[in-house]
Amino acid sequence: MNFDFWNELDLILRLLAGTAVGVIVGWERTIKQSMAGIRTFGLVGLGTATAAAVFAGPDQVDASSRVIQGVLTGIGFLGAGVISLAKEEGTPRGLTTAAAIWVTAALGCAAGLGDWPIMLTATAMAVLLLAINHSVERWAGRPKDTDDNAGRPLDR
Repeated sequence: MNFDFWNELDLILRLLAGTAVGVIVGWERTIKQSMAGIRTFGLVGLGTATAAAVFAGPDQVDASSRVIQGVLTGIGFLGAGVISLAKEEGTPRGLTTAAAIWVTAALGCAAGLGDWPIMLTATAMAVLLLAINHSVERWAGRPKDTDDNAGRPLDR
């Protein structure tokens, strides 16, 4: 078995990038005191980057496509785990975190496949969307009664 330093370095960078995008998104969720944070998102990014990198070869396009489809479908179960129904309000909580977990899985897949422009652009867009203040959503038409008593949105 030949050791190709540049190939191994590329693989390490892909895994680090997958972890990094997860940590970046998870940091924002941690700041918002979400149910999932830096460790969860970092692991999602690393895991999906790993799964995608295993089948990232040019001769494995069909395999990588199937892996990505399975990952993005399966990660929905993890996202569903953070969604809860607040009985007193009758509204779901955790939808934004669940969506962020799914996006992080896609970002990890992009990192694992070495698609740097997609990974970097989509990470910036995800963080921007997560940073939007809820007053902007109310301005856009979200009713104020979707906040809890402390003024925090119910879907964090």
